[in-house]
This record gives sequence, C-alpha cells and structure tokens, in this order.
Amino acid sequence: MLPGMSDENARHVTEAEVTAAEVARLAGVGRAAVSNWRRRHADFPKPVGGTETSPSFALAEVERWLRAQGKLAEVPLRERVWQQIAAHPGGPVTALVKAGCALLVVRDRPTDWLELTAVSDERLAALLRPVLDQVLGARLGPGHPLEAIRPGPTAMPLLRAAAELAAELGARKAFEFLLGRHLDANPRQYTLTPDVLARLMAALAGPGVRTVLDPACGTGTLLRAVPGATVLHAQDSSPELAALSALRLALNDSAQVRAAAADSLRADAFAQDTVDAVLCHPPFNERNWGHEELAYDPRWEYGFPARTESELAWVQHALAHLREGGTAVLLMPPAVASRRSGRRIRADLLRRGALRAVVALPAGAAPPYGIPLHLWILRRPAPHAVPPQGLLLIDSAAGSASAAGSASGASGASGAGGAGAAAGVASVAGEVEAAWAAYDRTGSVAEVQGVSRVVPVIELLDDDVDLTPARHLPPPAAGGGPAELSSVRERLDETLGRAARLTPPPPVPAPAAAAPLSLTTIGELARAGALVLHTGTGSGAGAAPVLTAQDVYAGTGPSGTLAATPDAPVLTAPGDVLVPVVGGATVARVVDEGTADAVPGRGLQLLRPDPAALDPWFLAGFLRGTANNRRASSHASTATRLDVRRLQLPRLPLAEQRRYGARFRALAEFEDALRLAGRLGEQLVQGLYDGLSDGTVTPD
Repeated sequence: MLPGMSDENARHVTEAEVTAAEVARLAGVGRAAVSNWRRRHADFPKPVGGTETSPSFALAEVERWLRAQGKLAEVPLRERVWQQIAAHPGGPVTALVKAGCALLVVRDRPTDWLELTAVSDERLAALLRPVLDQVLGARLGPGHPLEAIRPGPTAMPLLRAAAELAAELGARKAFEFLLGRHLDANPRQYTLTPDVLARLMAALAGPGVRTVLDPACGTGTLLRAVPGATVLHAQDSSPELAALSALRLALNDSAQVRAAAADSLRADAFAQDTVDAVLCHPPFNERNWGHEELAYDPRWEYGFPARTESELAWVQHALAHLREGGTAVLLMPPAVASRRSGRRIRADLLRRGALRAVVALPAGAAPPYGIPLHLWILRRPAPHAVPPQGLLLIDSAAGSASAAGSASGASGASGAGGAGAAAGVASVAGEVEAAWAAYDRTGSVAEVQGVSRVVPVIELLDDDVDLTPARHLPPPAAGGGPAELSSVRERLDETLGRAARLTPPPPVPAPAAAAPLSLTTIGELARAGALVLHTGTGSGAGAAPVLTAQDVYAGTGPSGTLAATPDAPVLTAPGDVLVPVVGGATVARVVDEGTADAVPGRGLQLLRPDPAALDPWFLAGFLRGTANNRRASSHASTATRLDVRRLQLPRLPLAEQRRYGARFRALAEFEDALRLAGRLGEQLVQGLYDGLSDGTVTPD
C-alpha cells in the first residue's frame, strides 16, 4: 500500500503550498509577472514557507486571489488538474494513483462513471469502491499492488477533475500527461529508460511476442513499448512504481497486466511463470542484491554471481523466466562484459548458447548518461540444441560517433552535429535491428569494419572472456581513410580561405561628439507588439526536432527530441532569434531555413520580431553586447540567468536597423566559418594521429 493512500480522513492535513513558478504556471504567465504582483499588490498572499529567495504560498489563498483578479479563468484544465496532483496532502504519487484508478474506470466503464458522478462526493466515494474493485480486479488480477486503495470523499474533486481531463484528452493521454509532469518535476528520484531505447529493445525481442516480463519495471516504459502483447508481467521493489506502472500499462491498451511490488531477486512474484520475452533495465552496481540468502537458488544455472555481479544475477533471473527459444534483452553497464569476477558465468553463457549478442550503444542512451551502455540479447536454449558458433558484437557507439563527426564537420552552423542521447540511439536503431535480424535468421552477418561482426565463440573463451565489442572489432580506417582525410584537408583549406575573405575590415570609431542613442527594452517592444516572446520547453505533441541551448551555443542543428505532452509546440521560423537564458554567455542566433520547424528547448527564449518593425539581425546583434547582457543578468548560487525582457535596443528606423543588421550578419558568417574550420581541423588532426598510429597513413 502506498503511504497515505487510504488515509483520507486524517485529522492533521498540511496546507497545500505552491512556489512562485507554480503560481506563474497556474495563471499562465511568466515568473516575472508573479514578482510584479507581489510588489504592486499589497493583498497578494504572503509566503507561508520556503526560503527568502524561493518562497512558497498557500494554494487556496493564491487561487482565491487569482480568481478575484480574474486571472484564474484562463488556466488550462490540464494545469488545474496537475496543481491538484502536486498539492495533494498525501503526496503527488498517491494523487496520481487515485486519479489513475478513476481514469481506468472512465476508460473501461464510461457509462457507469457518468451514473456515479451524478451524486454527491460522499455518495460517489461509497458507490465507487465496488466498481473500482471490479475494474482493477478484471485488469490487474488478484494480488495487485492497488488492492488497498480506498479513495474517500476528500479525493472526489480530484477524481472528477481527472475525468474531465480525460474527456478532453482521452484517459491514456491524461494519465501520461500527469505522470510526465511528475517525472519532470522529480528527475533525480527516478531512473528512466528513454522511449526510443525502449522501442529498440522491444524490436530486438522479436515479432509475435505475446507474454512479456520486466522484473525491474520502473514506470513501465519497456513493457509499454511491446506491440500486440496479451499479458504483461511487471514487478518493482518500489510500491509507488509498481502501482504507477500497473495503471500506466492498464490504460495503454487491452493487455492483461500482472503487477507486483517486491524485490524480484529476493521475492519473485512470478516464479512459476515463463514468458516469450523479458525486457529489463536493472539497477546497476548493487552490492546488496541478496548474495548471502540466495546462494542455492535454482536460477543460478550458469554460475553463482559474485557479490559485485548483481547484473549477472538479473541476466540469469531473466533466462529462468523464458520459455524455450524465448528472448531477453537487458540494458547493462559496459563493465559487466569484462569484469574478471564474472568471466566464468560469461563463459558458460557463451558455451551453452544463451548469450547471442552484445551491442554497445552511443554514450547518453540512458542513465547514467556519461558511459556507453550495452544491450545483451539472450535466448533460452532448448535442451540438446546445438549452440551457435559465434557471438554477434555490434559497436553502434563507434558508428554513431563517426557519422556525427562527419556530419558536424561538413554542415557548419546548420548541420546535425552535437547529437543528443535519443537522437544517437535513433540513428543506429535500424542498423542494430537489421544486424540482429540477419544473425538470428542465419547465424551470420556481413562484417562492417569497426561496427559489427560475428566473433567465433572459441576466440572469446580465453582467460578474460572479455565481450566488449570495441575490443574484437577491427577499427575502421582512420577518418575514413587517406582519401577521406584528403577531402577534409581540402574543405579545411576552402573554409580557411572563406574565413580570411570574411574577416571584418578595421573598425571605424564613432565621432566623439555623437549623441547617445535612445534606448528601449525587449519588454517594452513586446508590450508594443513589435515582437513576441516564447519560452522554450522542448515538449509538445508530434515528432519535431528540438533545438537545445547547447545547439545554439555550438552553432549546430537540432539535436534534442520532443518530450511528449498534449500541447501543440511552438516551432521556430526563419527570422526568429534564439537566446540562451542560463549560463552567462552572450549568444543570440537568428533562425535560418536549416533550423526552422524545430521546437525551442529548455533554457532558450524565442523572440519573433515583426519584420515591419524590427530587423532580426539588428535585434540579435545588439542582444549579444557584453554590457547589455551584464545589465540584464542575475546571479544565483550556481548559475547566471538572463532576463531577456531587460535587454536594451536603440530606437532606430528600419532602414538604419538593416544597415546595422548587415554588419552583424557578416560577423555571424565569419564566426560560422571559424567554427567550421575548427571542427575540420580537429577531424584532420585526429585522423592523422589515428592513421599514423594504425599504419593506414605513412610518415611521408
């Protein structure tokens, strides 16, 4: 049972509080507006908690004030429901679970829900309980982690609001939105598997999968990625995650969901079940996984894992649950492929044909983002079957890095360099799936130098049994070989020549007696309608690429991926100006055709000038002034933040703006040429180092 789940009638309930940022979101305004309200309106609610720099306010008082000021009516329904979730006295997880249960009734018994909600909250609470028991029992089976839930009358306003949101978005999308907001608000509490990686793992499990297990299910992302499954087994040691996962999966489609809250290694809830596939992103590097009490467990068919080899315990747990011929795909830290303490188990997995492939992913594919994780693909061997003679090794990290480096070197400011984590996985997913499909069908694949190869098992059974793909794949020719290095050198020569031609002429000082320019601010221009401001979020409905703050700093193309929400995202258009607001660097970038139709990411402010009033290059150039940025910046304990509205511009006629804009644009082109020359120079230097050291290039 989740803490507080059934404590509806507690006598001591803490007043729900919201921060200034949450007040801003509640009213659909920027945070600066809330600061202005506090200064200008003596009746604005006083802080009831928090700190001097980050105060919190009583939600009820804030809502009353906003309503009295006429500022609450414009708040989207989804925002009002989320505020009820976030401010729930039992905590947001408890509120999410209760809302999810109501959404499941709305989805599976819509007529019953309409009849139930026609009565008072007290009557609804009493009538809802048996209906809820029936719906949860039918979808989740006996012993599910939500059996103890009993929403009381005080939860009914939240449940009614969640149902209203379902009428607008659909029950599944409503829950996904609310869960997504909770995960975004608490990024350090959860280890999430990105959707693009989940889809790759589900694809590697093969077509026709009907029964699936995830013994460390988290929020259910891996199980949700399996199309056409009929039974989903989900287990997690966290009761909160088990409950959220059960509801998320039940709302996703019609598959039967079997969920349990317990440690899978110590208390396997599905010990008697075998499945078509196991997908798992297990906890990494755990010492307290049950080494002492599980010494004689029958799951250790390939050897008893050492205390430091918790991942190999999860591997054997997965194999124990597969039917003959079933497939398991596990996300693993790269050290598992080479640690000496696990070499005997790795050797037995190879000899008996249980381990079929090891795939090195690009760094950043999943947390922890700093290392290139591996995928292990395993198959439950049939008795007396002849094991395969080779192990498929794929180093997609090398292929992704090579492609990204080539793209960034050739593309300049509007290229696709700086690929983000999800983009990196997406770029190699097709090749990984194709290589695995060919190997699974024939036992062999065409070797791709430095990227993929079937390595004979006999070659791997040495003293180390090291299965790291990069150590068994011959490296590709340095920088693409001497021909490619020659091409890079030619492009570098051309770029350096272009940079020389673009070098600005000597500066001409302004007359000493020149009158100071009359100034205005971005905020004043926005109020006058000369430009529109949008805050970057990196979220929305659809599949648009995302321009991150790092992309703007580096002058590269969009590298992020869209965080799914029901909202329609704001897309960049030629002539927009993007400004990073965190970090203190003086950067402003004018959107061109290569960066149009992207979603501005977090930490970016998008300025859309009216072309009849403002020249975009004039705007971007003055925004980059160092003194201008210093005046508009504030300093927190760990970061510098830019208030774009305080940035200043001179009041000039459009013709004079364009004269300035032409010079600013020439400076930007010179900067792009220097940046591209730097990338090409790095590529050439590293390629020559590699070529000279591996023998593909001679000292001559």
